[in-house]
Amino acid sequence: MRILVANVNTTQSMTDSIAASARSVAALGTEIIGITPRFGADSCEGNFESYLAAIAVMDAVVNYPEPFDAVIQAGYGEHGREGLQELLDVPVVDITEAAASTAMFLGHKYSVITTLDRAVPLIEDRLKLAGLDARCASVRASGMAVLELEEEPERAVEAIIEQALLAVREDKAEVIVLGCGGMAGLDEEIRKRAGVPVVDGVAAAVTIAESLVRLRLSTSKVRTYATPRPKTVIGWPITAADVPAAP
Repeated sequence: MRILVANVNTTQSMTDSIAASARSVAALGTEIIGITPRFGADSCEGNFESYLAAIAVMDAVVNYPEPFDAVIQAGYGEHGREGLQELLDVPVVDITEAAASTAMFLGHKYSVITTLDRAVPLIEDRLKLAGLDARCASVRASGMAVLELEEEPERAVEAIIEQALLAVREDKAEVIVLGCGGMAGLDEEIRKRAGVPVVDGVAAAVTIAESLVRLRLSTSKVRTYATPRPKTVIGWPITAADVPAAP
C-alpha cells in the first residue's frame, strides 16, 4: 500500500517531519511518500495561503508519477480536500477531520490547540462544515507561528501544553487535538504533561487511510464528488482529462 502525505506548504523540512511521523504509525507494508507543493507559501496561516495551498496540493498529487492507494492532506483547517476527492478515485483523508473524528471516540468533548489566533476561525469553519463542531469544546491558539514549531520546539510544546491545560480546566475538554500538521510527533510529550488523550492528526489520518484501503472503500462519485466535467482550464495544466486512473 502506498499513501501520499501532502504537506500544504512549501517547507521541505516540514514535509520530512510530517512523513516521518506518518511512518512511525504506518502498518508493515505501508509505504509513506511525503510530497511538497511546487508553489505556494512556506507556511499556511490564513485564508489566502489556505486557498493557494488547495490548488498547490491538487497540482502536486495529480502530477505524482507513480500509482498510489490513498492521499492524506496534512494541513489542519486547510481548504482543498473536496477538490482532491473529485479528482481522485482513491480515499482522501484530511487531518482536520481525521483528528476530530478520532477524538470523539475518546471523550465527550475535545479541544483543538492550533498556531496563531487568526487560524482559529478557519478551523472552526472547517469543523462546522464537516459536521464535527458539536463536540468541540474550543479551538485555542498557542501563539506559535507554523515555522516556529520547528525552530523552537521546546517553546512550542510549552505553549501548546499551557493552552491544553486551560482547555481541560476551563472548557471542560477531555481530549486534546493538535491543530497543525507541523505539530506531528509532539503528541506523546503533551499527553504526559496534560494528562488527557492527545490526537495527532497525521497519525490518525494514516490509520484511517489504511483502513479505507483495506476495506476497499473510497469516495462516492455519484453526486457531490463526481469527477469534474471536462472543461478548458486556462493557465493551470490540470484538467479532468489528466486525472490519474485508479491503481
